[in-house]
Amino acid sequence: MDAVLEQIPRSGQIQLTIQVLAQFNYSAQAAQRRIGRFVADEIGYLLRSDAPALVVSERLAWRVPVILALPDSGPLGEVGTLDVDVETGQIAATPEQIAAITRRAEDLANAHTPRPAP
Repeated sequence: MDAVLEQIPRSGQIQLTIQVLAQFNYSAQAAQRRIGRFVADEIGYLLRSDAPALVVSERLAWRVPVILALPDSGPLGEVGTLDVDVETGQIAATPEQIAAITRRAEDLANAHTPRPAP
């Protein structure tokens, strides 16, 4: 499991003491499954979820990569990420995020799809 700390200063001295109290109601695997179902149902059936990282921010969340996978080629690459709250299981997905994931998936699929010869 990876942990991502957000909003860390880029330079200067830093001392980190992290104490987080949260109820882990959703495991990394549960978050990955939730995102897998969400992207397949709401964005596109060729999208999959990958192993999440724990994000320490205002709230704890699992950040789950979204991968485009074609039936004949397998996984092509990451097209975005979505967060799942560790306590509530709520998926943080704005319309802008969904549109960006859709655009990147279409661009990646178009770049990978061979063009027929004239």
